[in-house]
Amino acid sequence: MKLSSFLYFAGFGIETILLRKKKPILGTVIVTDKCNLQCKHCSVNNITAIMHPFAQIQQEMRQLYDMGVRILFFCGGETFLWRDGEMGLRELVTEAKKKGFLIVNVVTNGTFPIDLPEADLILLSLDGDRERHNAIRGDTYDTIMTNIVSATSDNICFYMAVNQINQGAIRDVCLAARDMTNVRAVSFNFHTPYPDTKDLALSREQKAVCCETITQMMEEGAPVFNLKSAFPYLIDNRFPTPCYQCVVMENGKLSTCGRCIEVPGLCEQCGYFFVAEYTLLFQGNCRIILEMLKTYLKYI
Repeated sequence: MKLSSFLYFAGFGIETILLRKKKPILGTVIVTDKCNLQCKHCSVNNITAIMHPFAQIQQEMRQLYDMGVRILFFCGGETFLWRDGEMGLRELVTEAKKKGFLIVNVVTNGTFPIDLPEADLILLSLDGDRERHNAIRGDTYDTIMTNIVSATSDNICFYMAVNQINQGAIRDVCLAARDMTNVRAVSFNFHTPYPDTKDLALSREQKAVCCETITQMMEEGAPVFNLKSAFPYLIDNRFPTPCYQCVVMENGKLSTCGRCIEVPGLCEQCGYFFVAEYTLLFQGNCRIILEMLKTYLKYI
């Protein structure tokens, strides 16, 4: 991370904590909900299958930047499917950098060739070993592994949503993140139970076991891009929601924290690690602050 970016984020954090402001710093633009997969845990794919035009996404980026957002994510659907004429995902990332966003990340399912060194991080969904990943996402594991090996940059971070199917595969994903050259780290979430996927949600006891496994893997040197200090809050769902420092933009509609905020009762069952980490950070939790500094400087 550049020193100028670090100083900007440090200033934002201090101001937010001291003045209790609810200004956003992290924003997500949904470029399309079209996806080539039908994952068992996903409730937001192929609802419209519309590719939002470049001019619209430009406008949405400008709106987020003017609000104070400096960490930008491009999400789908599947982001690598996005096209507008001759323009693809590279043009979106480049445009975001030109507008002044300090960190620009992309989320992908990894089934397309990975040639995007312009992105700071490519968060690639890997949901376990071959058997359990394929049980969730179809026969894609080997394709994804081939694409990772062939990637043109080492800016990949695994992104695992832990659920009833893959809870026993945390160690496998940690070892893959540790041992693959183009992968920097792995970031975990617990499954957030949309109404049509409630059966995949973990119990409190299962979450505790998962956090024990992640902690053990951290101690064994696995590159985990999460904050251990937040685990007790995640296990009991006792972190404040929503996260006012995060916003999502989809087809001109702005949502605080995420698209799930409108689903009754879902915030109270939130499994997003970053929501716990950010809300605790901006409450001034000292352990979270120190651990985040160490983690972000290491992996971004």
